Amino acid sequence: MQREIQYQLIKDAGKGPVARWFTRELAFSVRGSLKQIGEGCRLMPEFSGDGLIPCVAQNAVSGEVLMLEYMNREALSLTITSGYAHYWSRSRKRLWHKDERSGRTQQVESIYIDDDQNCVLLKVRLTGAAVWHACYRSCFFRRLVTTGMRARFKLEFVEQAKVYDPVQAYGGKHE
Repeated sequence: MQREIQYQLIKDAGKGPVARWFTRELAFSVRGSLKQIGEGCRLMPEFSGDGLIPCVAQNAVSGEVLMLEYMNREALSLTITSGYAHYWSRSRKRLWHKDERSGRTQQVESIYIDDDQNCVLLKVRLTGAAVWHACYRSCFFRRLVTTGMRARFKLEFVEQAKVYDPVQAYGGKHE
């Protein structure tokens, strides 16, 4: 028997060009047994105590990991229903559509959930060349390297050039 999907109003809907049209929150299944969670066919996401679930965005074409963000129920609902990536900003305490101001969006090709259903993986197609407000192709544009014999570390840039001008994209204010 197919269960009818129920919706709730989303408090922060209408913050971006896509979110404006999708204003309902999906009612996710209640968490079941370990077998149901790990091997079943129902989406039963586990949101942490602060109501968030980590989400990795990966380039659907190249396989490159682009960013790690967080979603609340509203962001996951909007991502599923709109087909565009939405996240919860922990610093700004609000829902946001990637990237509602610069126009460089992430169109979702597929959504994966891990075996414990406590982490989301989005495979996305980019409308622009970069995903991060510092204007590099990926949020992961530096790698940690050791220096010398002692436990000293530094960050080394793996991307040498920015993909676009942040002032032009954001008007001087970064998202």
